[in-house]
Amino acid sequence: MTEDSARPHPGLPAPPPLGACALPPGTYEGSVVLVTGGGSGLGKAMAAEFARLGADLVIVGRSMDRLTAAREELARLGGRVVAAACDIREPERIAEVFDTAEATLGPPSVLVNSAAANFPSPAEDLSPNAWRAVLDITLTGTWFMTREFGRRHLAARTPGSVISIGASYAWTGGPGHAHSAAAKAGVRNLVETLAVEWGPYGIQVNGLVPGLMPHPDLPEAIRTGLDRAADEGELALRQPALRVGRPRELGWAATFLASPYARFISGHTLVVDGANWQRRALVTPPVSSVREQLGRGAFGERAG
Repeated sequence: MTEDSARPHPGLPAPPPLGACALPPGTYEGSVVLVTGGGSGLGKAMAAEFARLGADLVIVGRSMDRLTAAREELARLGGRVVAAACDIREPERIAEVFDTAEATLGPPSVLVNSAAANFPSPAEDLSPNAWRAVLDITLTGTWFMTREFGRRHLAARTPGSVISIGASYAWTGGPGHAHSAAAKAGVRNLVETLAVEWGPYGIQVNGLVPGLMPHPDLPEAIRTGLDRAADEGELALRQPALRVGRPRELGWAATFLASPYARFISGHTLVVDGANWQRRALVTPPVSSVREQLGRGAFGERAG
């Protein structure tokens, strides 16, 4: 008996195979797409789907080694790929990245803000530096990238599309992730604010929220937490879809939102998680503190 046949319900169907495209071939032919965090994980997965549809890519990240490996992988999909090392907390370096992109490929018409920082922690354990690092990368870095993109399109009087990666706890709060939840709430607000401000100039601004989509580049702290909770088969049974998501499914959503077929969608945040964030139990489960869930002792207690 297979694992699937042992389940009482089928769940949501599996997606088409890797390499399938959700839009007509060549949808992004002649377009330049800039993806922060494009050297790994979900950022790279989204970049790949744009490349399959004909886009040239600019992938941005802090590790040049990781970017170089991703560039070689993405270039095999057919388009031109430029890799640019950049700390998105530095506006001057961001301007240089856009200058390089324009000089080598042309001005980006799509910006995907995928870079972020996060790690689980009880709120009371967060140091000022930890708080600032997550807010500065996730929220301020997203703003700096979006601001540079928007100002260039406003000056050139050209349309553009921004997609910023959010999180469902921007609506619900995120116990264990107070720093990231606060930052992602700011990102969601930027989506809604800028969509109205920049709509008259032809610039779309949307958000995209991934559900549980395991991949090899998950941060160690996040992966450890998932491993502690369950193996992938059990994690699937904890989702209403009875499966986890695949990174390419986020890529298909991103390519649609920035495409000519979604021009009238702006100011919207699309959640791609099989309805997991809306799940509620008929019986409220027992409460355990964030410290207990992370296996930490009482606050102020010295580690043995």
